[in-house]
Amino acid sequence: MYPKQHIILGAIFSLSLWVIYPQINLIGLSLLFFSSVLIDVDHYIYYVYKKKDWSLRKAYKWFMDNEKKFLSFPRKLRNNYYGGFFFLHGIETLFFLIILTTFISKYFFFIFIGISFHLLLDIVDETKSQDRIDKSSVIYDYFKFKKLKFIP
Repeated sequence: MYPKQHIILGAIFSLSLWVIYPQINLIGLSLLFFSSVLIDVDHYIYYVYKKKDWSLRKAYKWFMDNEKKFLSFPRKLRNNYYGGFFFLHGIETLFFLIILTTFISKYFFFIFIGISFHLLLDIVDETKSQDRIDKSSVIYDYFKFKKLKFIP
Protein backbone atom coordinates (compact mmCIF):
# COMPACT_ATOMS: atom_id res chain seq x y z
CA MET A 1 0.00 0.00 0.00
CA TYR A 2 1.26 3.47 -0.81
CA PRO A 3 2.34 5.95 1.91
CA LYS A 4 -0.44 8.40 1.07
CA GLN A 5 -3.04 5.69 1.66
CA HIS A 6 -1.43 4.72 4.98
CA ILE A 7 -1.44 8.38 6.07
CA ILE A 8 -5.10 8.93 5.19
CA LEU A 9 -6.36 5.63 6.59
CA GLY A 10 -4.11 5.94 9.65
CA ALA A 11 -5.54 9.40 10.37
CA ILE A 12 -9.13 8.17 9.96
CA PHE A 13 -8.45 5.14 12.16
CA SER A 14 -6.70 7.18 14.87
CA LEU A 15 -9.38 9.85 14.98
CA SER A 16 -12.13 7.21 14.99
CA LEU A 17 -10.58 5.50 18.01
CA TRP A 18 -10.24 8.88 19.71
CA VAL A 19 -13.96 9.58 19.12
CA ILE A 20 -14.90 6.15 20.49
CA TYR A 21 -12.40 6.37 23.37
CA PRO A 22 -12.06 10.07 24.25
CA GLN A 23 -9.81 9.16 27.21
CA ILE A 24 -6.96 8.61 24.71
CA ASN A 25 -4.64 11.54 25.31
CA LEU A 26 -2.69 13.47 22.69
CA ILE A 27 0.43 11.35 23.21
CA GLY A 28 -1.51 8.11 22.69
CA LEU A 29 -3.27 9.53 19.65
CA SER A 30 0.04 10.68 18.14
CA LEU A 31 1.74 7.34 18.81
CA LEU A 32 -1.18 5.52 17.25
CA PHE A 33 -1.15 7.62 14.08
CA PHE A 34 2.62 7.83 13.60
CA SER A 35 3.18 4.12 14.22
CA SER A 36 0.54 3.28 11.61
CA VAL A 37 2.63 5.17 9.05
CA LEU A 38 6.26 5.21 10.17
CA ILE A 39 6.59 1.43 10.40
CA ASP A 40 7.47 1.71 6.71
CA VAL A 41 10.86 3.11 7.70
CA ASP A 42 12.06 -0.47 7.21
CA HIS A 43 11.37 -0.05 3.47
CA TYR A 44 13.80 2.85 3.39
CA ILE A 45 16.38 0.92 5.44
CA TYR A 46 16.07 -1.97 2.98
CA TYR A 47 16.67 0.43 0.09
CA VAL A 48 19.77 1.88 1.77
CA TYR A 49 21.08 -1.65 2.39
CA LYS A 50 20.32 -2.86 -1.13
CA LYS A 51 21.40 0.20 -3.14
CA LYS A 52 23.95 1.83 -0.80
CA ASP A 53 22.18 5.16 -1.35
CA TRP A 54 20.63 7.47 1.27
CA SER A 55 18.27 9.42 -1.01
CA LEU A 56 14.70 9.23 0.25
CA ARG A 57 13.41 10.48 -3.11
CA LYS A 58 15.31 7.77 -5.02
CA ALA A 59 14.13 5.14 -2.54
CA TYR A 60 10.51 6.13 -3.13
CA LYS A 61 10.99 6.06 -6.91
CA TRP A 62 12.79 2.70 -6.71
CA PHE A 63 9.91 1.10 -4.80
CA MET A 64 7.31 2.63 -7.11
CA ASP A 65 9.21 1.30 -10.16
CA ASN A 66 9.50 -2.15 -8.57
CA GLU A 67 5.81 -2.17 -7.74
CA LYS A 68 4.98 -1.26 -11.33
CA LYS A 69 7.19 -4.09 -12.65
CA PHE A 70 5.72 -6.55 -10.15
CA LEU A 71 2.14 -5.70 -11.11
CA SER A 72 2.98 -6.03 -14.80
CA PHE A 73 3.69 -9.76 -14.29
CA PRO A 74 0.82 -12.22 -14.63
CA ARG A 75 -0.64 -13.02 -11.20
CA LYS A 76 0.78 -16.57 -11.10
CA LEU A 77 4.27 -15.35 -11.99
CA ARG A 78 4.21 -12.81 -9.14
CA ASN A 79 4.40 -15.70 -6.68
CA ASN A 80 8.00 -16.34 -7.79
CA TYR A 81 9.22 -12.86 -6.77
CA TYR A 82 9.52 -10.68 -3.72
CA GLY A 83 9.91 -6.93 -3.40
CA GLY A 84 12.01 -6.68 -0.27
CA PHE A 85 12.58 -7.89 3.26
CA PHE A 86 10.93 -5.63 5.81
CA PHE A 87 12.02 -6.47 9.33
CA LEU A 88 9.30 -4.51 11.16
CA HIS A 89 6.43 -6.11 9.24
CA GLY A 90 5.63 -9.23 11.23
CA ILE A 91 4.05 -10.82 14.26
CA GLU A 92 7.42 -10.74 16.02
CA THR A 93 7.30 -6.94 16.19
CA LEU A 94 3.82 -7.10 17.71
CA PHE A 95 4.97 -9.67 20.27
CA PHE A 96 7.90 -7.42 21.24
CA LEU A 97 5.54 -4.45 21.65
CA ILE A 98 3.25 -6.44 23.95
CA ILE A 99 6.27 -7.26 26.11
CA LEU A 100 7.23 -3.56 26.21
CA THR A 101 3.63 -2.66 27.07
CA THR A 102 3.60 -5.15 29.93
CA PHE A 103 6.93 -4.25 31.47
CA ILE A 104 7.73 -0.66 30.48
CA SER A 105 4.81 1.60 29.47
CA LYS A 106 1.20 1.50 28.38
CA TYR A 107 2.15 3.83 25.53
CA PHE A 108 3.66 0.91 23.65
CA PHE A 109 0.11 -0.43 23.37
CA PHE A 110 -0.79 2.53 21.13
CA ILE A 111 2.18 1.68 18.92
CA PHE A 112 1.01 -1.95 18.92
CA ILE A 113 -2.46 -0.89 17.71
CA GLY A 114 -1.05 1.44 15.02
CA ILE A 115 1.32 -1.19 13.66
CA SER A 116 -1.40 -3.85 13.78
CA PHE A 117 -3.64 -1.59 11.72
CA HIS A 118 -0.83 -0.99 9.22
CA LEU A 119 -0.13 -4.72 8.88
CA LEU A 120 -3.83 -5.46 8.39
CA LEU A 121 -3.97 -2.90 5.57
CA ASP A 122 -0.87 -4.45 3.98
CA ILE A 123 -2.36 -7.95 4.14
CA VAL A 124 -5.62 -6.78 2.55
CA ASP A 125 -3.63 -4.99 -0.16
CA GLU A 126 -1.47 -8.07 -0.84
CA THR A 127 -4.48 -10.31 -1.40
CA LYS A 128 -5.45 -8.08 -4.33
CA SER A 129 -2.16 -8.56 -6.16
CA GLN A 130 -0.78 -12.01 -5.31
CA ASP A 131 -1.70 -15.47 -4.10
CA ARG A 132 0.42 -15.38 -0.94
CA ILE A 133 0.65 -13.17 2.10
CA ASP A 134 4.02 -11.69 2.95
CA LYS A 135 4.75 -9.54 5.98
CA SER A 136 3.02 -11.80 8.49
CA SER A 137 6.19 -13.16 10.08
CA VAL A 138 9.70 -11.79 9.70
CA ILE A 139 11.24 -15.23 10.33
CA TYR A 140 8.93 -16.98 7.87
CA ASP A 141 9.53 -14.32 5.20
CA TYR A 142 13.30 -14.57 5.64
CA PHE A 143 13.30 -18.28 4.76
CA LYS A 144 10.58 -17.98 2.12
CA PHE A 145 12.38 -15.18 0.28
CA LYS A 146 15.54 -17.31 0.02
CA LYS A 147 13.57 -19.51 -2.40
CA LEU A 148 12.21 -16.58 -4.44
CA LYS A 149 13.81 -14.12 -6.84
CA PHE A 150 14.04 -10.39 -6.29
CA ILE A 151 12.11 -8.32 -8.82
CA PRO A 152 14.48 -7.93 -11.82
